[in-house]
Amino acid sequence: MSALEMAFTSRVGRKVAARAGLHEPPVLRRGRTYPGGPIVLATLGASRLGADTLALLGRPYEAPVIDSGGDEVPGYGDRIGALVVDATDLNRLSDLEALRAVLRPALRGLEASGSVVILGRPPAGDWEQRAVTRALDGIDRTVGKELRRGATSNLIHVDPEAGPLELASTLEFLLHGRSAFVDGQTWTVAPAVDTPAPSERPLSGRTIVVTGAARGIGAAIARTLARDGASIVAVDVPPAGESLAAVANEIAGTALQLDITAPDAGARIAAHVAGRGEGLYGIVHNAGITRDKLLANTDAQRWASVLEVNLVAQMRINETLLTPGLPGGLIDGGRIVGVASTSGLAGNKGQANYAASKAGVAGLVAAMAPDLAARRITSNAVAPGFIETDMTARIPFVQREIFRRANSLGQGGRPIDVAETIGYLLDPASQGVTGQVVRVCGQNVVGA
Repeated sequence: MSALEMAFTSRVGRKVAARAGLHEPPVLRRGRTYPGGPIVLATLGASRLGADTLALLGRPYEAPVIDSGGDEVPGYGDRIGALVVDATDLNRLSDLEALRAVLRPALRGLEASGSVVILGRPPAGDWEQRAVTRALDGIDRTVGKELRRGATSNLIHVDPEAGPLELASTLEFLLHGRSAFVDGQTWTVAPAVDTPAPSERPLSGRTIVVTGAARGIGAAIARTLARDGASIVAVDVPPAGESLAAVANEIAGTALQLDITAPDAGARIAAHVAGRGEGLYGIVHNAGITRDKLLANTDAQRWASVLEVNLVAQMRINETLLTPGLPGGLIDGGRIVGVASTSGLAGNKGQANYAASKAGVAGLVAAMAPDLAARRITSNAVAPGFIETDMTARIPFVQREIFRRANSLGQGGRPIDVAETIGYLLDPASQGVTGQVVRVCGQNVVGA
């Protein structure tokens, strides 16, 4: 039972929460599960993108209920599981009325942990078309804040050259419970080559390195990727060796005790992978530290240590593993995933060093993406918000509740939420997603 569940199931916890005016948060649908109710597809124009992608996923869909604009809101009768809106043909401000008309009935008709997914286009065209693009983003974020019972809304920019095959893994992820804590977000799907269809075990036969894998979010990442078929190399510092070995043994992976800041860390990772007789498909840079102080009180050592672990080590390891022809190095068509943070996107008092390092991760994956395109290696990041871990459980109750409640879903996320999003980015079917940062924060009130 999580700390949050204990807070509400214990008599003291319930009393404290009730006096603070806090209601029990909804239980989120998680895992590789589609909504229980029907999927509704609203196509606002002549596009076939939404329909063809749902067909590729083998998901039937129904027609939407359209609001006429009056005081009475038409209903769906039964709860619907998801609303997919193909808005890729919208380019005039007057077109936004059609979006309002399909959203209004659906917002009251969504089941618990239901999904709204809006498909749009990246910014392009004349002034009005670009204004429409930003308007969709504002609508998406607002819908995410207005939904209740754990339902979410997300907007996907689909490049005009990308089709159902490139979009399929993203739409599947957003309809699945795997995206339970991803809300109010926007990212882009680009055209790609050699994109397979989504599958139940997309990482079968692929070797993936996970740093910081001994506990918490890192252990959840390792377990989730192993569930999806990956062969895991679990990396952490020698003092965490016992926990690291336990995780590796649990998932039939191998453990590598390593300080990632060592100059030869990348070479040692490659040698370990090569020693297994395998090539490296992906690396997840999860290892990180904090050394929090107000900037006025931050000395050079405290500053440098955080930058070194959280960012510099990643760059150095990537440079080694991307060496062409290196035994145990990253293969063509591979994956790099960094772990950023909402603190890096929004800043956070007392965390100038940490924010710099995590914002740097976001900048790094965006910069690497075009340079790696010729090798079909994608480079992305996740940015977690408040995630329930042993470390956050030690935060005083009132402060912890404030952190938990400062998002649209009214609760903290779980390590599995970060892990599932990383699994989506590692999926071979996500070839069209690169240079992106996906926030796993329940639409935290901080950040863009």
